[in-house]
Amino acid sequence: MSLFLFLSQLLNGLLDGFYYLLIAIGLSLIFSLGGIVNLAHGAFFAIGAYLAIALTPYTGFFGAVILVPLIVAGLGMIVERLLFTRFYRADPLYSLLLTFGLAMIIEQALRWSFGAAPLAYNMPELLRGQVFIGDFIYSRYRIFLITVAVLAVAALWLLLNRTAFGRIVRAGIQNPDILGAMGISLRPYLSVVAGIGIGLAGLAGMLMAPIVPVHPAMGTEVLTAAFVVVVIGGLGSFWGVVLAAILVGVVKGFVIGIDLPSWSLAAIYLLMFLVLLLRPRGLMGERILRFE
Repeated sequence: MSLFLFLSQLLNGLLDGFYYLLIAIGLSLIFSLGGIVNLAHGAFFAIGAYLAIALTPYTGFFGAVILVPLIVAGLGMIVERLLFTRFYRADPLYSLLLTFGLAMIIEQALRWSFGAAPLAYNMPELLRGQVFIGDFIYSRYRIFLITVAVLAVAALWLLLNRTAFGRIVRAGIQNPDILGAMGISLRPYLSVVAGIGIGLAGLAGMLMAPIVPVHPAMGTEVLTAAFVVVVIGGLGSFWGVVLAAILVGVVKGFVIGIDLPSWSLAAIYLLMFLVLLLRPRGLMGERILRFE
């Protein structure tokens, strides 16, 4: 394998890492703040992909990039108000069972609405083709996808670290009792965080629709990898999840680059095992008092 092909595989792995990141960072936020293990997160990823197919004829691709995550975020806030809010003080096992059932309902609804056969979604003409840097060749659309993912994560970091909203969310993750003593209710923040986290999953589905087959069970395929990223990064750590996603992507791309594609998933599970063996809280996991 040539050096340039190996670098392409590393970049493809990094691409996987970034869309895992869009899913994993929402998972981490929702669990860290509300204690909800959201097994339906992958189903919202699939909803994003199907909405892209449904809306693009009317809004165009770039209009769908804006509308799809907003619509999925709205659905996430509705789910949070109707379902999640009942389980914030319950054993996380109950929310796990609830969201597992919700994932099955969404998957069957997508199958009933769009059929079980995979659907294709064409990328816009503007983003087709390759970028040439000397002898190195890479897909223009994949570069666009990585750029959007980086911008979305940067915007989330700014929201969490440079606004009053973010300060309350971070305090709520660490010790919500202090906020309660100050008379600050977390309920509206929980709804917004659920919307943001689930909206990012919808954005990931929208972005991946042109390069993977769109089918009702597609969310299940990425959810496990997203959980691996959360576990490796550590609960409550923004940068831990970011670092874990990049690391998972690079490891996956490296294994494929050395011509062992069948071992790519096993490699990230082995990585998780090694990290937990050395650091049970993950790479940058924080101590969260209400979970200890």
